[in-house]
Amino acid sequence: MIKMKSLHHVSLAITDVEQSKQFYKEKLGFLEIERPPFDFPGLWFQIGNQQLHLIEYDLAKTLRHSGKIDTRDGHLAIRVASYSEAVQHLTDNQIAFLEKPNSKSGFKQIFVSDPDGNIIEFNVEQKQP
Repeated sequence: MIKMKSLHHVSLAITDVEQSKQFYKEKLGFLEIERPPFDFPGLWFQIGNQQLHLIEYDLAKTLRHSGKIDTRDGHLAIRVASYSEAVQHLTDNQIAFLEKPNSKSGFKQIFVSDPDGNIIEFNVEQKQP
């Protein structure tokens, strides 16, 4: 049996590093961290004790070509401190989002799509305002 300790990172394919940096760092406020000098472009971000790795790779089979937010599609989920503050931040930064405050999952959900169609979920416990 493999003894799991924690999730270390999630890696997503992107098509444009600068466009993704603008979205993740400037609009969403993710903390960019140093990335090793790989021979391909990308970005790394710290999210709590985990990381998000974005890799520029036009040929990725996971790239989506639609800005439609489909909550059943593969996605990255991030627990946030405040649902209302997350909604306000997305609104202030003119980021389109889909809300599911009464989800059967047991937590309130907000879904956004990055410039390459990658889905990001922000969530809190349903009891939280």
